[in-house]
Amino acid sequence: MKIAVVTGASSGMGKECVIQLADRFAGLAEIWVVARRKERLLELSDQVPVPVRIFAADLTKPDALYPIKEALKREKPDVKWLVNAAGFGYIGNVETLSMAQSLDMVTVNCRALVEMTQTVLPYMSDNSRILQFASSAAFMPQPRFAVYAATKSFVLSYSRALQAELSGRNIVVTSVCPGPVKTEFFDLAEQTGNIALYKRLVMANPRKVVSLAIRDCMMGKSVSVYGIVMKAFRVLAKVMPHSILLKAMTYLG
Repeated sequence: MKIAVVTGASSGMGKECVIQLADRFAGLAEIWVVARRKERLLELSDQVPVPVRIFAADLTKPDALYPIKEALKREKPDVKWLVNAAGFGYIGNVETLSMAQSLDMVTVNCRALVEMTQTVLPYMSDNSRILQFASSAAFMPQPRFAVYAATKSFVLSYSRALQAELSGRNIVVTSVCPGPVKTEFFDLAEQTGNIALYKRLVMANPRKVVSLAIRDCMMGKSVSVYGIVMKAFRVLAKVMPHSILLKAMTYLG
């Protein structure tokens, strides 16, 4: 049985990945979806033409992935797509965030992603695909987004190394690095601070971001960056001293 596994599937780009994978890959027998809000996953299951298997899980909890691990052991499916889209961030200076908020970002954005990846890898056949949702924040440190940006730098580094390790099996690992995207992400992020105006001006459409990510992954690209602004930012972060860019970002809020 060929399946896809998608985390963060109840909203945003995780949900959009489920919709697009279901529409574009007829060979999938099921899509296994992982997210905290079961009611959202039930709604999603009615929106796609592929059977959806629901794993309601809070990825901040240590044993959250136990049910899906047991299902994989029991059924031994062929996982053709793994999408790690679960993640969140809080806006604010490090000293203003609670310890729980900071550590939960690390847990979901890094630990859960690594755990899911290593859990699923033994069930992936050659010529499969992995989408790891990082962010353009991975390209350099981000004032007032310090922990979030650091977690996404981890995702980018980890995923590019994994891509090299899996090249012999023709398993492509693509790090998706969009800028701000019009999703519920900022509803949570702005509980602790306001998004900078310049980020609001470059908000991307999640459907377009996911469409490019899937296409780039199928083409074997290790990094997918949507939009000319974010592509330019990636280049800028490579060629300009981060000290100068950090001062500018701090000034702009």
